[in-house]
Amino acid sequence: MAAAWPSGPCAPEAVIIRLLGVLWFVSVTTEPWGAVATSAGGEESLKCEDLKVGQYICKDPKINEATQEPVNCTNYTAHVSCFPAPNITCKDSSGNETHFTGNEVGFFKPISCRNVNGYSYKVAVALSLFLGWLGADRFYLGYPALGLLKFCTVGFCGIGSLIDFILISMQIVGPSDGSSYIIDYYGTRLTRLSITNETFRKTQLYP
Repeated sequence: MAAAWPSGPCAPEAVIIRLLGVLWFVSVTTEPWGAVATSAGGEESLKCEDLKVGQYICKDPKINEATQEPVNCTNYTAHVSCFPAPNITCKDSSGNETHFTGNEVGFFKPISCRNVNGYSYKVAVALSLFLGWLGADRFYLGYPALGLLKFCTVGFCGIGSLIDFILISMQIVGPSDGSSYIIDYYGTRLTRLSITNETFRKTQLYP
């Protein structure tokens, strides 16, 4: 005796219908760019500073031609304007909830900058190369005692001049006041990395 066909849709068709329903629900409850910038409860919008990478873009800093540092550099910190992506909704720097189109400033991102006091890296290297045996490089960087000693000993018979040239070229010896050299912002800068008790160490993962 042949079995009767079920009156409802077969199992594959039912699964497809359910999947289409889920996809429709997801499409109407989310926005482009994954830009639902609200908390889990949907009660309060997130701050624009808390957006994830890819949900905003920041402009390059405006560089001061004299110092080769960002124009608003204060206490080793400068700020650049950041623009949330289109269809992002978040609270801007003024605390106002805004729906962005990609042309409005959402927040200002802090970036690091250096303290300079008029000492040029190119000038220091040139003095060390051509007049290092007279101590001109040390006089220029604010070390008059060492400069006078190099002058009287003809650069420690040339050995001290060579050592100073290497140290200045590698930016190990800098101005005596603790400031940094004036170097092109997008030039060859040396960044020193150090580890302190407050340094965050990322857990190493091994295969």
